[in-house]
Amino acid sequence: MAKSVTLVEVGLRDGLQNEKTPVSPETRIEFARRLAAAGIKRMEAGAFVRADRIPQMAGSMQVVQGVLELQKNKRIPKDVEFSVLVPNEKGMLEAIASGAKEVALFAACSESFSLKNINCTIDESFERFAPVMKLAKKHKIRVRGYLSTCFGCPFEGEVPEARVVQIAKRMAALGVYEVSIGDTIGVADPGQVEKLFKKLLKHIPAKKLAGHFHDTRGQALANILTTWRLGVRVFDTSLGGLGGCPYAPGATGNVATEDVVYMFKGMGIHTGFDLDQLIALNPWVAEKVAHTLPSSVGKAGRLKPLGKVSKEDVK
Repeated sequence: MAKSVTLVEVGLRDGLQNEKTPVSPETRIEFARRLAAAGIKRMEAGAFVRADRIPQMAGSMQVVQGVLELQKNKRIPKDVEFSVLVPNEKGMLEAIASGAKEVALFAACSESFSLKNINCTIDESFERFAPVMKLAKKHKIRVRGYLSTCFGCPFEGEVPEARVVQIAKRMAALGVYEVSIGDTIGVADPGQVEKLFKKLLKHIPAKKLAGHFHDTRGQALANILTTWRLGVRVFDTSLGGLGGCPYAPGATGNVATEDVVYMFKGMGIHTGFDLDQLIALNPWVAEKVAHTLPSSVGKAGRLKPLGKVSKEDVK
């Protein structure tokens, strides 16, 4: 099996979008710089969505332009890739104006969630994608695809696997370079993950699939390991376990970047990240969002031996 994986850091967008404490564009730019310093090569920088619906993403234009300026000034490595979420043509035009070189589209596998999240049906969401893809081709912008509620919906409950496969095929047919399969409310278990991904892999090659797991029920690491054993090598993670969805009741944080790096490091799988820098970043981010973060490794850190104990020490 391949000895490396790619982690896509989503803390700046998917992580912060559900936070009650707003984080300024300047702080988000510094967050991106510190993530890049820790070795992260792919990350979401923000989202061009309606500020009245997701106010946490206000200022995304400033954030994108800020991180690109840091790259220009060699304060962020040139090989770090930034993406922005766009829901429609209007968002795409903002992304183009920002200078972004990659965007992400998102669709749901549940009609109820699609209506609650983006106020349109699944079919209507795909109609919105057409002009986005046309503009992406014209401006040579890469497009990634997200699918939410692939394992369960907070409104409808179970989501049929056949529907997920069909929508994933539809997303891939648009011309996106990668489809991220999302467990939006953290309901999936390894058995369910294995069954769905085996079906997906019959139609979409592993190199075009990614896993996006939330840790609501403590299953995210097990689900990632299950997906990795099937050949998938890209996973979305969020520093400290930041995250959730404003329109998905019960959705808690994404799987923590530090926890995933710790797991793969123990397996001898290369991530390219500096685990100590990620752990050190945890309290800085916790201060900015005004609460502790759920990451296990972020809290406990690495093993730090207290020193050998002699017989004399215990007398």
